Amino acid sequence: MNSSPHILLHEPSLSLRAEKLAHVLTSIDNLLIIQDLDGVCMGLVKDPLTRVIDTNYVNATKLFDGHFYVLTNGEHIGKRGVNGIIERAFGDQNYVKEQSFYLPGLAAGGVQWQDRHGTVSHPGVSDEELAFLEEVPQRIKDRLRQFFEQHDSGLEVKKLDECIQASVLDNKASPTANLNTFYETFGERSDIYIALQKDMQGLMMELLQDAEKKGLNDSFFVHYAPNLGRDAQGDEILRPARGKDSGTTDFQFMIRGAIKEAGVLVILNRYYFQRTGTYPLGEGFNVRQAPRTHQELLNLVKTNFDPQAMPIIVGVGDTVTSLVEEEDGCLQIRRGGSDRNFLQLVQDIGEAFNKGNIIVYVDSSRGEVKNRKAVKVGSVDNGEVEAILAVLEGPGDARDVDEPLILNMIFANGHEQYTSVFQSAARGRQLLYEKQQEQG
Repeated sequence: MNSSPHILLHEPSLSLRAEKLAHVLTSIDNLLIIQDLDGVCMGLVKDPLTRVIDTNYVNATKLFDGHFYVLTNGEHIGKRGVNGIIERAFGDQNYVKEQSFYLPGLAAGGVQWQDRHGTVSHPGVSDEELAFLEEVPQRIKDRLRQFFEQHDSGLEVKKLDECIQASVLDNKASPTANLNTFYETFGERSDIYIALQKDMQGLMMELLQDAEKKGLNDSFFVHYAPNLGRDAQGDEILRPARGKDSGTTDFQFMIRGAIKEAGVLVILNRYYFQRTGTYPLGEGFNVRQAPRTHQELLNLVKTNFDPQAMPIIVGVGDTVTSLVEEEDGCLQIRRGGSDRNFLQLVQDIGEAFNKGNIIVYVDSSRGEVKNRKAVKVGSVDNGEVEAILAVLEGPGDARDVDEPLILNMIFANGHEQYTSVFQSAARGRQLLYEKQQEQG
C-alpha cells in the first residue's frame, strides 16, 4: 500500500495527535526508530552531569528491541556518558548490565557503536586519532583559564573553577566545550559571553591545524550546536548569541565522518541484517566510509537496499533551526540544527521508497538551556462545535516558507510527553506480540 505519513498518521504535518503515532509504533512490525537523546528523552540542562533519565522509559526501549536505536552527538561512555546516567537512575550498575538496559545505537555523531549489553566500539577510528582527542579536554580547560586571565569577568575563583569544570566535557570521541553554565552565569554581560564564543571557535580552528601538523589532515571537524547550517566549504556556521538566545553553546571536536545522517545508513545496514541476514553495504560499513553529501547518501540507499525489506523509519529529534536575515537588501535563509540533516535523510528515504517515514519533533525549549525556539500552539476554529488545538508556528523562522523538512508529529510538551507516549506504545506492542504468540 501507499504508506505516506499522512495515511499512517491520518493527520497533516505538525500534528499534535500523539495517540496516532502511538498506534503506528504499536502496530507496524517492520519498524525502525532512530532517536536523538538530549532534549528528546531527557531534559536539557546547563551541566550535563545533572542529566536524569526515567527508568520506565529505559524499560520501554527493551520492548522495542531490534527496532530502536539512538543516534546522538553525545557519548555512551565516560563521566558524562548516557550509560552512567542510566546506571545512576537504577542505582545499581550490575543490575543494568544483567538486564541489558544500555541504549543501543550510535553516539559521538556516529563513530561510537554500542549494543544493548554495553559493548562499545569505535569502527573506523584509528589509535592515533583517539590519542589526539585525549589531549583536547586539557586544551579546552587551559584556554578557558587563559581567556579569564585576559577578561575581567568579575567571577570569584571558586565560581570560575565550577564553571570551567562544568564546561569541559572529556568525551572519548567528541571532547566538547559546553558554555551553558557560563551563559547563565554572565546574565546581562553578553559582551563577555560573545567574546568567549569567538575564543572557543578560535581554539577549535587551532586544534584542526595542530592535527594536520601531526599528519591527521582529514581526521576531524568541528560541530557547533546549535548552528546555522553549513557554508560553501561544508563547514558548520556558528550561531552568535543574540538577546535571550545563547546561540552556539556546544563546541564539539569530532571525528571526520561523524555526522548523524551517515549514522542513519549504518543503523539501516544493521537493521537489514537482522531482518534479512544480509548487510546491503557490507558487514564492516561505518560512517567514515559513507559519502559526505546528502544526495550521495540517498543514492547509496536507493542503489543497495531492497525496497521490499525497507522499514517504516521514525526519526525523532529536538534540534531544528532556521533563521531568515536581510543582507545587502536580500533575504538569506540559514537552516541548521543538530538533528536537521538526519531527519531530512529519513524523510527523503521515505519518499524514495514510497514509505510513510515519520519525522517527530520534541519541543525541548522548556529545559534549562535557552537556545530553542518554542513551538507555538493555539486554538483553531475548524468549523466544529469546539475549536481544536493546533501548531500555529513551528521551531523554525516563520518567514522560511520553503522549509524542506516536514515535521509530521510535534510533542509540544517536551520530553515528558514523548516518553510517556513511547512507553504506552511499547506496552501496546508487547501485548500485541503476546496475543499473536497465543494465536500461534
